[in-house]
Amino acid sequence: MAGSTEALRFTVRRKAAELVAPAGPTPRELKRLSDIDDQDGLRFHIPVIQFYRRQASMAGRNPAAVVREAVSRALVPYYPFAGRLRELEARKLAVDCTGEGVLFTEADADVRLEHFGDALQPPFPGLDELIFDVPGSSQVLGTPLLLFQVTRLACGGFILGVRLMHTMADAQGLVQFLGAVAEMARGMATPTVKPVWERSLLEARDPPRPGYAHREYDEVPDTNGTIVPLDDMAHRSLFFGAGEVAAIRSHLPPPLRSRATTFEVLTGCLWRCRTSALAPDADEEMRMICIVNARGNANKNGKSAIPSGYYGNAFAFPVAVARAGELCARPLAHAVELVRRAKSEVDVEYMRSVADLMVQRGRPHFTVVRAYLASDVTKAGFGDLDFGWGRPVYGGPAKGGVGAIPGVASFLIPFKNGKGEDGIVVPMCLPGPAMDKFVVEMARLLRPATAVDVVHDAIRSAL
Repeated sequence: MAGSTEALRFTVRRKAAELVAPAGPTPRELKRLSDIDDQDGLRFHIPVIQFYRRQASMAGRNPAAVVREAVSRALVPYYPFAGRLRELEARKLAVDCTGEGVLFTEADADVRLEHFGDALQPPFPGLDELIFDVPGSSQVLGTPLLLFQVTRLACGGFILGVRLMHTMADAQGLVQFLGAVAEMARGMATPTVKPVWERSLLEARDPPRPGYAHREYDEVPDTNGTIVPLDDMAHRSLFFGAGEVAAIRSHLPPPLRSRATTFEVLTGCLWRCRTSALAPDADEEMRMICIVNARGNANKNGKSAIPSGYYGNAFAFPVAVARAGELCARPLAHAVELVRRAKSEVDVEYMRSVADLMVQRGRPHFTVVRAYLASDVTKAGFGDLDFGWGRPVYGGPAKGGVGAIPGVASFLIPFKNGKGEDGIVVPMCLPGPAMDKFVVEMARLLRPATAVDVVHDAIRSAL
């Protein structure tokens, strides 16, 4: 486990932010978002950051100019990103395709890429300077839907910061758009993947008829606070290579050990350790919310219900629920099985049920009370984005959290550690004293289980 990056001080000199409009004419129209897109839990901006090394073949090329021109060209097929959100009846969101453009800032920093350390991972020093919140740009309605900042480094590399209004796209949708920008930066005339809007595919039925319990949207009384306070927060990044994952799997019974995915194993482990560290009352209900992508799920005709090229939000928030005392007292297998069961619910019908519930209940926010959320971006493709300078040293979420709520969410991010080992890094944010307990709990599960441990767990499971 790695702690926060040691204090790295540097100065960023920014030019005035400008609007980058589509390079050609685009339709002027009003396009409705889906009933998955416009739920309260997605009405915030998400930051992404990409670090690039100096590339000899690009000597003399200004990365800011290259990216700016490519963004302008990519906004022609992806013209809704150049518009502004409006709220219609019943809090329905729609994009007014005005063609005004996205925000773009060009900057320089007096720091070299190597100063950020051998193994780049969140939290990043100076993040607020690398993805600068242009005054007046962070509201939901009437503001740019994307913000770009290209910061040139003293070594010849650069950092690309991107901020997206989440109602417009999920991680895969954002990577699809950035992939188009990257292709155009490398000289392609049109993007390989053609964008598909079709947000009506994930709109509610008439009349709406939710078919699942959707406990992720339970109205939970916050009687004891949200557990995670906003002050005295500690940040750590946890690395899980093949050895660490194998050690955690060894604490599971053989059938589950072989069939559980890495996401399920790590998420169950993180949920259990985090709950133990926070030490809630034994009878408190704890929630583990999993981001599950519905792309690839087939409809009744056997075809994918979400077409290739769709860049809207196409995921659900299925939730595992357990009482704190039981979650901490029972073996790790209990948490992993609950996560597996929650994930397995998501299919096309589940997505339609969520859309129905959104309309029926006024587009509620998923509950954050005694909840923890995990999102796997290991396959999203941020690490493949090449704007002419090769693949990024790091590419992906700039930080954890959901909107302004720290400590509630963690991302599983593909990562290569300082030894060159591939694995997954998970940023974690907890109150200081809880973080100390979390480290102890995690260390126990990172020690391979003995035969005696397995027998003890089996006995506890049977009780």
